[in-house]
Amino acid sequence: MSDRTDRKHRLVTRFQRYVANPINRRLPFQTLLETTGRTSGLPRRTPVGGRRVGNSFWLVSEFGLRSQYVRNIQADPTVRVRIAGRWHHGTAHLLPDDDATARLRALPRFNSAAVRAFGTDLLTVRVDLAD
Repeated sequence: MSDRTDRKHRLVTRFQRYVANPINRRLPFQTLLETTGRTSGLPRRTPVGGRRVGNSFWLVSEFGLRSQYVRNIQADPTVRVRIAGRWHHGTAHLLPDDDATARLRALPRFNSAAVRAFGTDLLTVRVDLAD
């Protein structure tokens, strides 16, 4: 990874961790992905943008395997997703062979623009919802 990409990743994740995510987690309409911390075992809630299609929820991680929630999914794919204020249990699948850029075109425009602008290593994630 280049120095510029690494610097961009550090700046964006710092802003998200300390400014954007704490605010967004409190918004009742914000979609949240809840994973289990791979080290702590505690629930970790991350604001995400995506779209429900049938019994699946689709999203694109802007930092791929460097995203903490993606690392948590690798350790335990059992997740919950809060969509429109309602929690759904599911199993997350990382899809490295999916065209993440094309997938963004089918997801909410505002979030997709941010992921394209700030992302350095896009990765599609599908959550198969149980309920």
